[in-house]
Amino acid sequence: MSQKPKQSHGLAVCPGCAEPLDSGDRFCGACGYDLSAVPAAGEGPDRPTVAIGTPVNWPDAPPREPGSLSTMTQHPGDLPGTDSGGHDLPPAAAPTGDFELAAPDPRAAVRVDDPVVAPAAAQAPAPEEAAHGPALCVACRAGRVDTDGYCENCGHAQPRERDHMERELGGVAAVSDRGLRHHRNEDAFAVSSTTLADGSPATLAVVCDGVSSATRPDEASAAAAEAAGAALLAALPRGTHPQQAMHEAIVAASRAVNSLAEKAADGEPQRNAPACTIVGSVVADGLLVVGWVGDSRAYWVPDDRAAPAARLTEDDSWAAQMVAAGLMNEAEAYADERAHAITGWLGADAYELDPHTAAFKPDRSGVVVVCTDGLWNYAEGPEDMARVVPADAADRPLHSARVLVGHALDGGGHDNVTVALVPFAVPPQGAGPA
Repeated sequence: MSQKPKQSHGLAVCPGCAEPLDSGDRFCGACGYDLSAVPAAGEGPDRPTVAIGTPVNWPDAPPREPGSLSTMTQHPGDLPGTDSGGHDLPPAAAPTGDFELAAPDPRAAVRVDDPVVAPAAAQAPAPEEAAHGPALCVACRAGRVDTDGYCENCGHAQPRERDHMERELGGVAAVSDRGLRHHRNEDAFAVSSTTLADGSPATLAVVCDGVSSATRPDEASAAAAEAAGAALLAALPRGTHPQQAMHEAIVAASRAVNSLAEKAADGEPQRNAPACTIVGSVVADGLLVVGWVGDSRAYWVPDDRAAPAARLTEDDSWAAQMVAAGLMNEAEAYADERAHAITGWLGADAYELDPHTAAFKPDRSGVVVVCTDGLWNYAEGPEDMARVVPADAADRPLHSARVLVGHALDGGGHDNVTVALVPFAVPPQGAGPA
């Protein structure tokens, strides 16, 4: 979707023409923009934050502040996450594979999204097909569907298995839909539940959005979702801190996507390698943990709608970069046609892996909305998302995920739409073992 080099003047792309910049540039080589006028990091206006308290300690939480959440969200790159002792998480391991990654040409590192694979159980054939062979045509209900996916009677193309996927497991649910404009679904998800080392429950959701300008984006998102979900299911029962487990899951997803890249004729990794974004959430032992790379998002929506909702992630995107540099306000940046160019993604041609993680401790029950931009384009602000999330989302996550996908389709369905809902329950005050 966009360039990812990190520059001394704080910009990866020119604010005038969106062309990639080099660290030593004073003027943009494409349009002549004077980069010396750009505020240095920390000098511009503060970027919007969710002002909700102080960092969570593990396993003890700090005293709760009034409001819905008690932990400040971290900006991309500000804080890589901490372990149970409050120390920085270990750096991401180098990508593995049968080739070494060369530094890509900045002008080739452009990612633009045009606008699940769910676990195997979610893709099982329909009972009718499993028991009776090929399914009947969805259009004429008379012809058999051939191996190419067309009706032998009326010729109607049949929906592919990834065109619409749903899953509910252990109180967490997800729905993914191709949308109304795309010819295939390039989103993917993984949802599951497990237990921590002490036997307490944990639920997780991972949502990935394939980058449409890359090769095989549908494979990239599927590989990332599967790898991240598997990593979380392996790490949490071992007693790994949920925030560190999320960090490690994103690293695992990155390796899985990198492994899809092919060598170019010169032996280097292909420039336009398979790529995707990722966002995930874990709810465990009173903590709400999120992690992400790219512009897929997580929102917090409390059951009590009188309390404020919050966006828990901050996009790796051109728009967010313009806001952070103080060159535009948020409304102006997201109205620009370059808003959805991303500056962070998973893929062999990404400049570096920079997973973002944050931990929160809500003081009331609610639900975490984990979604691709196919949904949040139609409910961008936290208050907008809270308005479209059904009031009983925590009790009926699958139904509510369907409602949210329907909201995006009703709005135009310009992109693939994927949403997972992860309920977060806080016991009533005074509740405890009898």
